[in-house]
Amino acid sequence: MFPNPIEKQPRAAQISYQAMLPVALLLWLGPLLAVALFSIKPEADFTNANYWGLPSSFEGARNYGQVFFNSDMPRYLLNSFLITVPTVIGAVALSCMTGFALGIYKFKSNLWIFFMFVAGNFVPFQILMVPVRDLTLDLGLYNTKTGLVLFHIAFQTGFCTLFMRNFIRALPFELIEAARVEGISEWRIFWYVVLPLMKPAIAALSVLIFTFIWNDYFWAVVLTQGAESQPVTAGITSFNAQFRAAYHLMSAGSIVAALPPVAMFFLMQKHFIAGLTLGAVK
Repeated sequence: MFPNPIEKQPRAAQISYQAMLPVALLLWLGPLLAVALFSIKPEADFTNANYWGLPSSFEGARNYGQVFFNSDMPRYLLNSFLITVPTVIGAVALSCMTGFALGIYKFKSNLWIFFMFVAGNFVPFQILMVPVRDLTLDLGLYNTKTGLVLFHIAFQTGFCTLFMRNFIRALPFELIEAARVEGISEWRIFWYVVLPLMKPAIAALSVLIFTFIWNDYFWAVVLTQGAESQPVTAGITSFNAQFRAAYHLMSAGSIVAALPPVAMFFLMQKHFIAGLTLGAVK
């Protein structure tokens, strides 16, 4: 047995390392705790500059009621679901097929095509703002949920293909060879042999892409405007105009908007961890 290097550390050093954990956790959760505190404060606290103290009254609980019943927040939430869910389905479905083609078949330009998918992930998407906006205007897709879905799928397919291709290459190739010997078509091999083995990766990738798209603010502002098509990340800023920078309502709306990704992660936690750790230990 090899000695544990951690056990050789002085006791004082171990205590100092452990003491850093609460500090790091506070730094990580600090902004979220601040938003949660602001969401239960009444408007009078912000008028009186009582930002960090305890709420002066329990009227702040009505902030969530105002968000749901006196604003367009339900419409923004629905838009986010109508944008995020099709994007996840489209990006994951495309990446499963492209990952299968790049990971299983050996053809002349395989590596170059894969490099193109990888290189696209390093292009700063901010520099594409003007041409993408002009393209949506020319195609009649500006300020539509369909346009936002199509461009999200286009931008996410590169990362998803990289993820799926590497996962598929780690699968036992003997299973595919055995299926080919039995005379099974390539489409049935993908559907009945490879796809069931990809379930952990699909679950992990779906959670990641759902979180990326749900939390997107940049393209939501560039490609959409108004409650008809904007997702919840852009819709939260509407409280600035409607309620004169109502921080308590913006904070309550932010907490509500953060619940679906958190809920999806906990629902898919088992599959998410399995998909990320599969193949890490041989």
